[in-house]
Amino acid sequence: MSTRPARLRALNLENIHAEGEAALRSAGFEVSALPDALAENQLIEALHGVHVLGIRSNTMVTEKVLDAAPDLLAIGAYCIGTNQIDLTAAARRGIAVFNAPFSNTRSVVELALAEIIALTRRLTEKDRDMHAGVWRKSASGAHEVRSRRLGIVGYGNIGTQLSVLAENLGMQVLFHDTADKLALGNARRCESLEELLAEADIVTLHVDGRRGNSGLFGEREFALMRRRAIFLNLSRGFVVDYDALRAHLESGHLAGAAVDVFPAEPRAVGEEFRSPLRGLPNVILTPHIGGSTEEAQRDIGAFVGGKLADYVRSGATSLSVNLPTLTLPEVAGEHRIIHVHRNTPGVLAQINGVLAGDGVNIDAQFLGTRGEIGYVITDVGADLEQSTCDLLEKLPETIRLRVLS
Repeated sequence: MSTRPARLRALNLENIHAEGEAALRSAGFEVSALPDALAENQLIEALHGVHVLGIRSNTMVTEKVLDAAPDLLAIGAYCIGTNQIDLTAAARRGIAVFNAPFSNTRSVVELALAEIIALTRRLTEKDRDMHAGVWRKSASGAHEVRSRRLGIVGYGNIGTQLSVLAENLGMQVLFHDTADKLALGNARRCESLEELLAEADIVTLHVDGRRGNSGLFGEREFALMRRRAIFLNLSRGFVVDYDALRAHLESGHLAGAAVDVFPAEPRAVGEEFRSPLRGLPNVILTPHIGGSTEEAQRDIGAFVGGKLADYVRSGATSLSVNLPTLTLPEVAGEHRIIHVHRNTPGVLAQINGVLAGDGVNIDAQFLGTRGEIGYVITDVGADLEQSTCDLLEKLPETIRLRVLS
């Protein structure tokens, strides 16, 4: 069993916004920060005595890391994606994971629109010519985005907002999603990816980081795209075969591309970036900055930092990506018992049997389940003995027990 530590410690990596640190400090955390991602062995060393870890996309939190961090209560991914964290391993250790599924949506959408316009007007090539002292004024190959057909693959938070703004620019929007999504405005759903690729002048990917999306877009998909179409990937690096993309750009089949995410990305600022797309004049490459605006990072910092603080202080798991979701009121009794367990029949009865057997009165109780994980929060009066907590911890289904007083 663990009670709330006398000194709560948090470690933030990868230049998390000051709002994230402020949210934790206001909840009583001592916060340390490092500017870069850490390799596995470095992370294991850094997590000694740390209760909350904050990361972005380049820190890999593996099962080995989690095994070496017994004090860790929660992880905050200050970004949308969580595929850099072993979520199942975290849940099996009672470690909650939170992310920011909405906070950087606008920033990613604006970058996509900017790149669509830049590529459609061939601005990158004009810019390079001008910096080289070449005046090449011509309308050849430059187009308005109005009336162009935009194909959005992945119609989630980002895809839908892009759909609305693109339509406001006069674009015709097509989309494809494996889930049944409601079309916004005049957007048209395509029943298959192949249908979308055959019609779209611009294809942009906004899929999530699930393993099933690995290698989603390769030689076959590029070959199915319209001649002189434009391609964007601002979703996940492992989704696309970039060698195949280069071949279709060099052949002239595709007119241009913009890429913000890569299968392997440098861990620190200043490290060399390697990609088969380097050196192509009709490709915009950006260092995973889709959500890197001051506005988005401020909102993400406050949102994720607040979720982490709420979880450690009260056990609230609203919008956790790996534990059952419970939105909780203030503590109703003298103590709050937080019990993460394997989701098997009869666990709640066992917990209540232990409490009843020791004469503990329950003031309030909350239960949630998610797959193989169960989560019970019980508020009790002042009559809670250590022996009662020991019995709860010894239940064979118990994963983690915390008591807040």
